[in-house]
Amino acid sequence: MLLDKDTAQRKIYRMAMQIAEQHFDKENLVLVGIKENGLAIAEAIHQYLTNNFTGALSVISLSLDKRNPGDITLHPDISLKGKTIILIDDVANSGRTMLYAIKRLLNQTPAEIQTLALIERTHKLFPIAVNYVGLSVSTGMQQYIEVQVEAGKYFTAVIKEKK
Repeated sequence: MLLDKDTAQRKIYRMAMQIAEQHFDKENLVLVGIKENGLAIAEAIHQYLTNNFTGALSVISLSLDKRNPGDITLHPDISLKGKTIILIDDVANSGRTMLYAIKRLLNQTPAEIQTLALIERTHKLFPIAVNYVGLSVSTGMQQYIEVQVEAGKYFTAVIKEKK
């Protein structure tokens, strides 16, 4: 097992505290979770930030087909103009998903966009830097990482072989 429940929770808590420390002076912070697992991580981070962030804090979901990302939707579709955004996913693999998501977010002229991944793989195909990383892992090209979410708040991760 790459991450057990306790280790994953500690990493999520640590990233939330890094966000609170770095953005203590911001008025609006929007956590954008890429469905499904990224949204669950965004909600977990939101729980930790509610007691440690004084500005307005919200969570929205971003949906896209990771294989054909033509239609990208935000829910709720609120204005992001001038706001600080943290884009959240479970695994930063090739960087493609975050790149398409960022493209959609840029259309609303936010003040800043940062990225967060519970697990970052070290061989990206697209130029995406992850600002907040729970665990950085070097895996083989024939492997992938699966993050499992239990009850919307317990996370585990395993490395699997591609078939």
